[in-house]
Parts: sequence; structure tokens; C-alpha cells
Amino acid sequence: MPHTLPSSAVLQDELRKGGFRFVEGDTMRGLLETFGPLSDWNQFAGSWDSLEPDAYLANVGLHRRRRHAVFSATGETIAREPHQPHYQSRDYNTLQGGIERWFAPVLPEIADSASLRSILHFCRSFFGGLAPQVANWHIELHQFRIEARVGEPGQPTPEGVHRDGVDYVLVLLIDRMNIASGTTTINAADGTLLGNFTLTHTLDAALVDDSRVFHGVTPVEPEDPAQASHRDVLVVTFRRRA
Repeated sequence: MPHTLPSSAVLQDELRKGGFRFVEGDTMRGLLETFGPLSDWNQFAGSWDSLEPDAYLANVGLHRRRRHAVFSATGETIAREPHQPHYQSRDYNTLQGGIERWFAPVLPEIADSASLRSILHFCRSFFGGLAPQVANWHIELHQFRIEARVGEPGQPTPEGVHRDGVDYVLVLLIDRMNIASGTTTINAADGTLLGNFTLTHTLDAALVDDSRVFHGVTPVEPEDPAQASHRDVLVVTFRRRA
């Protein structure tokens, strides 16, 4: 009997109940392709090779590269906003909160790519279905590459287990090369572990209700110390506009 993939409605119900959901890559691909093609995926994923160093972490010896963009969603219309800083209060980021952080912008051809547009429209539909009363969303997009080196584990979440200070979060695995560990943990406000999983295959994803649960990722190390290693993810956050 063929395996039936869960629908968006089933995943939404599970997110309402538990505050998070791990989604396997094959399921995620099917969901995304409902909203558009992934025909330029190779170019989209290849853009992680051109990310810029995260200068705000340079002083603590952490190897992270990133690009950032802001979009808005009104109804079904999604538009890129002028480049602007990423800001989190110290309530949500004790390591780097309270300052405006300017990162290199997402490249125009990536912001306009079919793959990214499919991802954004899926998020708007999925998260919008969880909060149908919200008409306008502030969307932030983060391309992350975490590099692991011998004796210097990569830190996907250097701030530790945290909330982002938004409503909903999608974490989507783009690529994982020569990487060990990197387990995502989901915790309640009192620290109770609610679940854990590892994004291992392309398009493996975490859907998170950031208003209800905390998340973090364990440090990553190279499986083969003689080879380069990285963990590439796309993080998309949705926050309701006042």
C-alpha cells in the first residue's frame, strides 16, 4: 500500500497541538511544488557558496556565513522590502540582541528565483492558515552556512536554545556536507525537552510556532577532519504586522 504524505491541513493541526513539526524532505518537496516549481533549485542552492562572513561573530571565532532579506505579505501578494538591518531584543538574543545587525543582502536573482518564491508562498499559505485573522506579515529571510573545523565546532545557534521573537519559523535544510551532529531540540518555556530531530536530507524542515516553544541546534563537527564541511539552511520567519 503506498505511503500517504501528510497534507498541509494535517501538519497545521499537529503544529497547533505540539508547537512544532519535523517534515521529511520528500514531503516538503511535495508541499512546496503545490505553490510553484523548484526548477532552478541547483542555482538557488548554489548561492550558498557566495554567502558573506558574519562579521558580528568574528570576535568569538565562530565560522558562519549569511545573507539576509526582508519581504512583506499582504493577502497573497509577497514583495521584497528595501534592505534593512536584522534586529532582536536582548529578551530573545542575549548574545547579540539590542543592536542593529546589517548583513549582506540576498542576491536579486535568488530573491526572484522560482524556488524561493515557491517557499515563500507555501509559508504564507501555511502560516496564514494558522492565523487567518492576520492580513499583513513581516517576513525575514536568512541564508546560513555554518562551517565546522577541526577543534572548532560550528555553532548553528550560538545564542543557545532560544525564541526568535516572531510568530512562526521555517528551517529548511539546503545542503549538509561532511557534517556530524546538528540535532535540533525543541523545548518548553520551563526547559522541558519536547522533541529532537536532525535535518539530514535536502528539504528536511522544521516548522515552529515561535510564540510557544524554544529551539536550538547542537554544535556540528566535520566527519572527516581532512575535508571541508558545512551545514546550509534557509530560515524564514513570519511576524504579524501591527
